[in-house]
Amino acid sequence: MVSPLYLTLLVGPAEPLPAPKPVADALVSVEVTESATGRSGFQLTFTLGSNSILETFFLIASGAPIPLLRVVLLATFPGIPQVLLDGVVMHVQVVPDAMRGSSQLVVTGQDIAALMDLIDLSGIPYPGMSPDLRVLTILAKYAAFGVIPEVIPVPAPDIPVPVQQIPKQKGTDLAYIQQLAEEVGYVFYIVPGPLPGMSQAYWGPQVRFGLPQTALNVNLDSWTNVERLTFSYEPKASVLPIVFIQDSITKAPIPVIIPPVTPFNPPLGVYVPIPQKVVQLKDTAKSTPAEALMRGFAESVKNADVVTGRGALDVIRYGQPLRARSLVGVRGAGLAFDGMHFVDEATHSIKPGEYKQTFVLKRNALIANTPVVPSLPF
Repeated sequence: MVSPLYLTLLVGPAEPLPAPKPVADALVSVEVTESATGRSGFQLTFTLGSNSILETFFLIASGAPIPLLRVVLLATFPGIPQVLLDGVVMHVQVVPDAMRGSSQLVVTGQDIAALMDLIDLSGIPYPGMSPDLRVLTILAKYAAFGVIPEVIPVPAPDIPVPVQQIPKQKGTDLAYIQQLAEEVGYVFYIVPGPLPGMSQAYWGPQVRFGLPQTALNVNLDSWTNVERLTFSYEPKASVLPIVFIQDSITKAPIPVIIPPVTPFNPPLGVYVPIPQKVVQLKDTAKSTPAEALMRGFAESVKNADVVTGRGALDVIRYGQPLRARSLVGVRGAGLAFDGMHFVDEATHSIKPGEYKQTFVLKRNALIANTPVVPSLPF
């Protein structure tokens, strides 16, 4: 039977183009890791023959002082192309196999954000700019690499008066963007696609709502579409943040308790455990009330998960790749764990005739709060 999976490999400096046939034919395995909280990465493994052009092609390109060898991988399944990775090569390794008399070329890289973490640009001024405008200004220089910014404005930005203070960049572009995100309770990550050579750079609050993916079925006989799925319940992992807002008249700090359920982190179940730890964010007293609340919301989202699910699936049976940073329904796992979950991490492992995934699910509550979960995506 012909496999419904078709891979397209694009490689090139700055602007990726379809890989030469010898390069594409030598590809034997792909591993792509998507993370909702960290940077994404990839590893490509090629068969290295005695007269192969692969060694010259990748080693020369990766030896440049600035890694500009870009790799884009599309997976067309079932008939729908999805960009699995868009990144740059960071490391190339030749692995000899003395037993078989052949070698493998292992190419490792990171997402396009790696280009933002190469040059220290400390000292660049941003007069009269709010944090979101600074991020937009920084991301504009990466438009040549197809990076499309998706920047959510800060609710109550603190804009310094230029005659009194001019904000200056500290560190690389990536380090400064992440610093600005942390100061206002935001997150920053890059999502490849939707078209080859394009990426979406998201800077904003970490949200956990939206359209769910195809449900994960376990213990449902012929309807089961996962190879394994286990859950753990850790109520002690939940944290209750307390932020401080300074009174404008008395200058006294006013504590504000942030619950585990926030506008950006709605309850994904009926029973939300009471947090067993308290964290005081005392440095928020120097921020505006809106910024302090956003810091508290971000801390709450990061530490509110009490349910963790780990599993594996065969994408051919599941029907589509499971993507991180979105919701998915679970059925057949029992009363406590059925319902909607947030996909925190997804790893794609592709070999000839095989496409499997491992994944990590997160949830801040027990017992489903919806009567049903969709078996197919909307």
